[in-house]
Amino acid sequence: MRYAQSDIRLSEETIQAFQRDGAVCIRQLFSPAELAALAEGIAANLQQPSPRAKVASQPDDPGWFFEDFCNWQENPAYRQLIFTPRLGQVAAQLMGSQQVRLYHDHLLVKEPNTRQKTPWHQDQPYYNVEGQQNCSMWLPIDPIPRSATLEFVAGSHRGPWLMPRSFMDKQAKWFPKGSLVDLPDIEADRENLSILGWALEPGDAVFFHMLTLHAAAGVGEQRRRVFSVRFLGDDMRHAPRPWVTSPDFPGLCDVLPAGAALDHPLFPLLFPAEGR
Repeated sequence: MRYAQSDIRLSEETIQAFQRDGAVCIRQLFSPAELAALAEGIAANLQQPSPRAKVASQPDDPGWFFEDFCNWQENPAYRQLIFTPRLGQVAAQLMGSQQVRLYHDHLLVKEPNTRQKTPWHQDQPYYNVEGQQNCSMWLPIDPIPRSATLEFVAGSHRGPWLMPRSFMDKQAKWFPKGSLVDLPDIEADRENLSILGWALEPGDAVFFHMLTLHAAAGVGEQRRRVFSVRFLGDDMRHAPRPWVTSPDFPGLCDVLPAGAALDHPLFPLLFPAEGR
């Protein structure tokens, strides 16, 4: 089924799968024209990275893993896709939320032959938000084989929170030692876990909860460009941290106290649409 239209109603099966597993694939959510416009925005981002950009692969990696964050205000192609009405509708239905706010955008590019893996992790412990009604979209604009796709441990979004570590040197730089459980060895226990992952074509999108354990391998000879968007639902609240979060929102603590709703221009309302 092709979903590239203004209004969308997900099946109950899709919504239940997200609530049960913490991850779901929605096929052909975006049209070729929308993907072409997004590709132009990604090219512009690569030409002019923001101060938040980083290289997430080692210098001796034969490929190159690039990430950048929070560029929707400067990148019109990103804004156009993020404010597509049906995107907020999809997030609202999956989260069971009356409202949907943008949290942030995230570009991830693995150039051909990048061997750097994205290790198993949860996203929410790196963030400055708390609550259950949230989700992220992972949208590739290149075909992704099953071997290079994002994988998930089904049901892991129900907790517990696991200790976040830096990806390249595995250092625990955030929560105090012992305050969170360490990540178990997922690879050693794959046969006993329900691991989800989908081969993806341009237009397909994966949505997952910020606590769902996920990981991705390196890539072969094909480029992997992915645009990710994070969404906040009704119960999400500001959770200031004494450390730098990923991404950071400088000055936010000065205007939003702990426990406040994320009602701020940095986090615009996507659903219901504000007259856009």
